Amino acid sequence: MSEMIYRATARVLLVDDVDRLLVYRGLLLQVEDPYYAWFTPGGAVDPGESLQQAAARELREELGYAVAPSALGPVVAISSGTWSLGGETFSSVDSYFSLRVSGLEVDTSGMDEEERQVTDRFEWWTVTELRSAAEIIVPVGLAELMERLLQGNLPAQPVALPWHLPGVAGTSG
Repeated sequence: MSEMIYRATARVLLVDDVDRLLVYRGLLLQVEDPYYAWFTPGGAVDPGESLQQAAARELREELGYAVAPSALGPVVAISSGTWSLGGETFSSVDSYFSLRVSGLEVDTSGMDEEERQVTDRFEWWTVTELRSAAEIIVPVGLAELMERLLQGNLPAQPVALPWHLPGVAGTSG
């Protein structure tokens, strides 16, 4: 059995002027049978980066959107669990920030080749659309979290959300 590799990610719940959340459809490769799911922008935290720095970098790379790390505020939710890829096992903690944006137009020119291959499209969704989506939404419980955040109910501590990979052991915090 291989040694567990720790992987932290920083993700952002980007909300526009009319309370829609930016999500992208991506191919989830960390399972035996890859499938599409909807995700929020973000990605791995590089060595030496804070969660806020990683989230700001990912927004710039994935969306062409520049934001100061300090504008991200506190982590509003986390999800954690394990997954395997290529014979390696990972323990992940996904940290989510919330940020209001106005007039954001997605520019994917900063994405690397791997990101381009697994990203299908970006869309702005309402809470109702999140609730009724036919495909998987990551993280699990995103519609309920967004409803809470849109009501101005910022949690004192990050909300623990369930791990999203089917058939893979996980924790909710």
